[in-house]
Amino acid sequence: MKNRMSKKLMVMSAAAVMGVSLFASSPLAMASAGENNKKEKKPRFEFGLIADAQYCDCEPAGTRYYRESLDKLSTAAQTFNQHNLAFTVQLGDIIDRNVESFAEIIPVYNQVEGQKYSVLGNHDFPVPTDKVIDILEMPKQYYDFSHKGFRFVVLDTNDLSLYANPEGSEKYNQALSLYEQLKASGAENAQTWNGGLSQNHLTWLEGVLKDAEANEEKVIVLGHMPIYPKNNHNVWNDEYLIKVMESAGNVVAYFNGHNHVGNYARKNGIYYVNFQGMVETEESNAYSVIKIFKDRIEIDGFGREPDRVLDLKKLKEHK
Repeated sequence: MKNRMSKKLMVMSAAAVMGVSLFASSPLAMASAGENNKKEKKPRFEFGLIADAQYCDCEPAGTRYYRESLDKLSTAAQTFNQHNLAFTVQLGDIIDRNVESFAEIIPVYNQVEGQKYSVLGNHDFPVPTDKVIDILEMPKQYYDFSHKGFRFVVLDTNDLSLYANPEGSEKYNQALSLYEQLKASGAENAQTWNGGLSQNHLTWLEGVLKDAEANEEKVIVLGHMPIYPKNNHNVWNDEYLIKVMESAGNVVAYFNGHNHVGNYARKNGIYYVNFQGMVETEESNAYSVIKIFKDRIEIDGFGREPDRVLDLKKLKEHK
C-alpha cells in the first residue's frame, strides 16, 4: 500500500511540474486552471466501501481465497481509520456459507471506527433473513438514511429468491414463478444465485425516492446485485428497477457487488458501479474510499479497485 501511495504522489508531482510549463505558454490552459480552482478541493464527506469479503475457513476454490479475507478486511479497516469517514458500507456476502463465519469476520469489520452499514448478499443466508439481520445488526431488511444532502437507499436484492425464503412460503413461490419466467425466456440472469425485489419492496423504494426529492436530496442506491449493464449476475427484475430509479430523477448512482470482476456504466443520468470482490486472488485486495463533492463523486480505489470520477454535472447534460 505504501508503494501504491508513493506512486500516486510521484504522478501528482510530475503532473504539477507539467502543469506549470503548460500554464506559462497556454491561455486556454490558464482558463481551464481557473475552472478547476472553482471546484471543491475538500469533499463534503467520505465513506468506506467493501464488497464480497465472502469469508470462510475453507480451502480456496478457483480464484477465491476465503481465509485471506480476514487479513484483507483488517487492512481495509486500517486504511479507513486513517480517514475521517462519515460511515462505512459493506455491500453483502460478508461470509461465504457457514453461520460460524459471522463470529470471525464481524469483529474484523468492527475494527472500522464509526458508523457501519450492511447490505444483504446471496451468501449471507445460512440462517433465515430475520436472523441474518440480527447478526449484522441491521435496522431492517431494506432501509435508508441521509447524510449532508444525500439519501442512501439500501435494497435487499435477495427479497424474492430461492435461498432466503422458506420453501413453500409466499415469497418463495413468487421467486420461483419469476425465475421460471426468466428461464423460459432465455434471460442470462435466470440464475438460482440471483434474486429480485418484491412489489412491496419496489413500492417502498418509490416512496423513499419521492421523500428524498421533497427534501432536495441526491440519491445513491446500494444493492448487492447489479442491475446494469446486462449481465448474468443481474437482479431478476432489473429493468423494472431501472425504470423506478430513472423516473424518480434524483438517483445519481447505483453501487453494488456480487459480480466479483466489477463493472461500470452510465445510462440516462445514473452511474452504475459494480465494485470488485475482496475474496478474489490470494494476495491482492479490493476496497474503496468514496469522496462526495457538490459536483462529483470520487472513488479512491485500493488494490484491484480502480479510481473513478463520477461527474454529476455531466449527468445533467446527458439526461
